[in-house]
Amino acid sequence: MVTPVFFDSHCHFPLSGDTPGILARAREAGVAHVLAIGCDPETNTGAVAAFRAAPQQCFLARGYDYSTSGSLTPDNAIQLLKPFVKEGRETRLSCVGEIGLDTHWENADMPAQQALFEAQLRFADSCGLPVSVHTREADAETLRSLDAVPQKTRKGLRGVIHCYTGGMEFARELLARNFAISFSGIVTFRNADPLRAVAAEIPEDRLLIETDSPYLAPVPMRGKRNEPAFVPHVAACLAAVRNTDCARIAEVTTRNALALFQKDLVVFSKFASCAEGL
Repeated sequence: MVTPVFFDSHCHFPLSGDTPGILARAREAGVAHVLAIGCDPETNTGAVAAFRAAPQQCFLARGYDYSTSGSLTPDNAIQLLKPFVKEGRETRLSCVGEIGLDTHWENADMPAQQALFEAQLRFADSCGLPVSVHTREADAETLRSLDAVPQKTRKGLRGVIHCYTGGMEFARELLARNFAISFSGIVTFRNADPLRAVAAEIPEDRLLIETDSPYLAPVPMRGKRNEPAFVPHVAACLAAVRNTDCARIAEVTTRNALALFQKDLVVFSKFASCAEGL
């Protein structure tokens, strides 16, 4: 019997965490690949540390999400990202993210969020890189920002909507815009029947799984600090709602993640100069 191979398409590595231990436990659980991702200065640094600790296991993503829009200008964000797309750098990006919009908080400044989000979308598109997008209670605003970005490369703007919690109508809009949909431990929660119904309908070639660790530990790990080793529980839930088995979910989600993130390693020589022109 072939052992399933999993790809955790979204996990954070706080600087205070035991990164070597987290990655070792992931390998023991069959999680061969993780996208180490940042959304602010601390988690961006943690993502680089994880990538350097296990470059064969980790893919690197850096970005600045809605939480930084009050302290970081769009120009500042791009200047911080530029060095990570230069040809020959040992820590080259496979993805720009986590970036995106969130209206859940009462003090959300949507114009500032959108300016930061759209600047990073343009940067990713110009460099031929996919994006990992956070969207919470901001369906219309997210679609407007995605549609506002000129698409300069042949492949066009593409990426993944991480930790999806929206409905099927929003998912169809995102699928039409060339985005994959990723499900986290939330899909396993007791009150998540509507989300599981959406997960059952996502086309197989657009499906990804993630932990969003250290948050959102899936059932049956609720109450524990989440980590990539727990992503098989997300896969098992999706297998149940999609009437298949966990090995199939592992196969298709790993293939989808590698196609989205790994293929882009070959474009760095072609697009390395993009950073100089932005």
